[in-house]
Amino acid sequence: MDETIEGSFQIIGGNFANAGEASMQLKSKLVELGIDEAIIRRAAIATFEAEMNVIIYAAAGRLQYYITPHEVTIKIDDMGPGIENIELAMQEGYSTAPDWVREMGWGAGMGLPNMKKNSDEFKIDSVVGEGTTVKMIIHFS
Repeated sequence: MDETIEGSFQIIGGNFANAGEASMQLKSKLVELGIDEAIIRRAAIATFEAEMNVIIYAAAGRLQYYITPHEVTIKIDDMGPGIENIELAMQEGYSTAPDWVREMGWGAGMGLPNMKKNSDEFKIDSVVGEGTTVKMIIHFS
């Protein structure tokens, strides 16, 4: 692979039926390229967690990925409520998910921590009332 491979995926808030579609699409592309299984697993986990955050909290969002010979970059932009306290939101177990989401088995407060843990580089920006942008990079070596 000499060039950058790009993909994007629209995510609709509240659409649990399509949860995992973006992460499966990225995983398939990485498998097709022969990327190491451990890297694929990290990318799939980080992407799935990002998808779920958009589905749970935002009206809509877009997930984009860029695969180069050295890394995969995953960027998520959403039109959601934004995050008031990013430091608090990054703590394992902290969640603002509504009860109905928890009753479905989601919203345990591990999304952002898992995204960061599975990334080599992690950046989050959020504006309350506008939305959140997360950028994750996973190196291939």
